[in-house]
Amino acid sequence: MAVSLTVVLVVVVVVTALVFDFTNGFHDSANAMATSVATGAFKPRTAVLIAAVLNVVGALMSTEVAKTISNGLFDEHLVTPAIVFAGLAGAILWNLLTWLFGMPSSSSHALFGGLIGAVVFTAGVHGVKVAAVLSKILLPAVIAPVVAALAAAIATWFAYRISNPKDTYSQNVFRNGQRISAALVALAHGTSDGQKTMGVITLVLIAAGVQAGGTGPQWWVVIAAGLAIGLGTYSGGWRIMRTLGRGVTDIETPQGFAAEMSSTAAILASSHLGFALSTTHVTTGSVIGSGLGRRTAVRWAVVGKMAVAWLITLPGAGLVGGVAAIVVSQGGFAGLIVTLVALTGGAGFIFHRASKTKVDADNVNDHHKVAVIPSSAPANPAKAAA
Repeated sequence: MAVSLTVVLVVVVVVTALVFDFTNGFHDSANAMATSVATGAFKPRTAVLIAAVLNVVGALMSTEVAKTISNGLFDEHLVTPAIVFAGLAGAILWNLLTWLFGMPSSSSHALFGGLIGAVVFTAGVHGVKVAAVLSKILLPAVIAPVVAALAAAIATWFAYRISNPKDTYSQNVFRNGQRISAALVALAHGTSDGQKTMGVITLVLIAAGVQAGGTGPQWWVVIAAGLAIGLGTYSGGWRIMRTLGRGVTDIETPQGFAAEMSSTAAILASSHLGFALSTTHVTTGSVIGSGLGRRTAVRWAVVGKMAVAWLITLPGAGLVGGVAAIVVSQGGFAGLIVTLVALTGGAGFIFHRASKTKVDADNVNDHHKVAVIPSSAPANPAKAAA
């Protein structure tokens, strides 16, 4: 019976990991395309299609980040498929909750938080390689957005000095440049976030004894994870795209180009070094930096809310993952079913709530705020008064 439960858990974990990868895709599609959609460089549907294809390509280009997750963060001898499943459950719910509020929080930190919480609650703190977490996750989370913001601010300042953004020719040059730079961000995103699910699936295969320890992801894992994040990206994630493209600062094409190129450089460098970087932190830092470089207003109230979301993502997802780990580990098959029902029910409630204040490709640029509670005001006051 124990063998059967292990097999079931491995299958469930693989499927759940791909579901997380899908949520990662739509949660982070704004990272690549929010600024291009906001400036009109890309139409919304065209933007997510290009981002989806390049996310898949990027995910197939490297496996360094995947190896960091599967072999570098946890004691693989203490990690079980049940623990990984619980961590994924915490990450998925946190991703959906922040998406509901339109908050560009880190899918990566939701994943790491869920896994760390699940490991700590069941195997203890010694199951986590603390030094690796500090150097590969927390330190880049602090440094990367600051570096990206500085780079974007300097690049934006320079762009406005060498050109006249009000000139039609300059606008066309930067708009075409944005199409290239946004595509590069999507490609870079795939090399980073596309690999994280590969690492999780590889981790569970090693924990279940299906794959040897210290090995990288298998070919079918690479392809499945790449396709999952690509499909998620194509679905849009419009709520977060509105916040990042409209909510932080008003963006013109030179800003968008500068922000996207800064993000690309930071993400590709971290992927090459194997850092499990949050692309959300990088792209948000770049957008803020572009506003500062242009000396236009930055909506610091929105930035403050985002900062709070960043701070509580790791512990929040960790708490959910830890509770789920206890239920699954102690409840056996029944605990697995209970967690699956809770995960499905929570996701269903969030999607139902989001449908009341829908943001899609048609209205993503209509406003800079994302509502969670439907407005009681009529959609057209003049018509209502008549």
